[in-house]
Formats: sequence, C-alpha cells, structure tokens
Amino acid sequence: QVQLVESGGGLVQAGGSLRLSCAASGSIFNIDTMGWYRQAPGTQRELVASIGRNGWRTYANSVRARFTISRDNAKNTVYLQMNSLKPEDTAVYYCHAVRLAVDYWGQGTQVTVSS
Repeated sequence: QVQLVESGGGLVQAGGSLRLSCAASGSIFNIDTMGWYRQAPGTQRELVASIGRNGWRTYANSVRARFTISRDNAKNTVYLQMNSLKPEDTAVYYCHAVRLAVDYWGQGTQVTVSS
C-alpha cells in the first residue's frame, strides 16, 4: 500500500501562486508515475500534470506554462508549483501515484482562486 499526503492548498487571489506538495509513504519502492489531478464542483476529475520516475512530464493544456511539476525521488515527494493562478483553477487537487499498475490517491487539498 502507498499513502499519499498532500499539503499547500489554500486561498489566493488571481495572479498569485501556490505550491502543492505530496509525500508518499508505505510501499514506496517501484512507484512509477506521480502527479496531480483536480476536480471542480459538477465536473469530472481531470489530469493537471504528471511526472514519471525518469522525469518525463505531462501537462494539461490549460496549465502549461503556468504550472510546473517536479519530483524528489529521495524524499518520495512530488510538487506542483502553480503560478498566474486563475479563478478557473479553483478545485480540489488530488495527488496520484501508480505502483505496479495500481492507482493510489491522496485525500485532496482545496485550492481557491478569488477574482
């Protein structure tokens, strides 16, 4: 089992920045992809960004050039630096990890961007 604990959410004004962190614990060996999804009220959960163990990154078009995902394999932690935040970025952000083809999810952290 893998446990994921997120931190760093909160309330910020449009144009501001936040940094999310997600620490993995438990059976951390062989964790492959780590990333972030988000879900706004009334919408489906969507991929924000992901990063493979080798550093390969994927971004949603809506956040490309504003968000940066990074990963510290020694600390089993993934980060999401969010700049130039917009009200439409408001959502619950979930940390995600894949280990041996099994998906793991954090409990989520709320990000609210005021206009």
